[in-house]
Amino acid sequence: MSTKGMSLFQKRRRRNRTALRARSGSRPRLSVHRSGKHIYAQVIDDAEGRTVASASTLEKDVRGQTGATVDAAKAVGQRVAEAAKAAGVTQVVFDRGGFLFHGRVKALAEAARESGLEF
Repeated sequence: MSTKGMSLFQKRRRRNRTALRARSGSRPRLSVHRSGKHIYAQVIDDAEGRTVASASTLEKDVRGQTGATVDAAKAVGQRVAEAAKAAGVTQVVFDRGGFLFHGRVKALAEAARESGLEF
């Protein structure tokens, strides 16, 4: 598949995801996406091609009080870790999705680790 016409961000995202799939073995992937207003996280089982658990700042119980902040990212990290543990997943690989491991992405990862996910 050609990378012609892809942005540097898209290339970095593809490169990161391919490397993760090669190293992960059978561990699910904790994928993060952030936009200007929200942050999303989901635990994906690539072997089955399904989402095991997810959380975001768009969920009904937190929609009005959160946004694109580090505190909101921490809350999303905690919620996705709890949902993953409820689904029986404790070990994942972290897919930062082309985003730098800094700020909201880092806060989400640290909160997920503190809540019991291992990566």
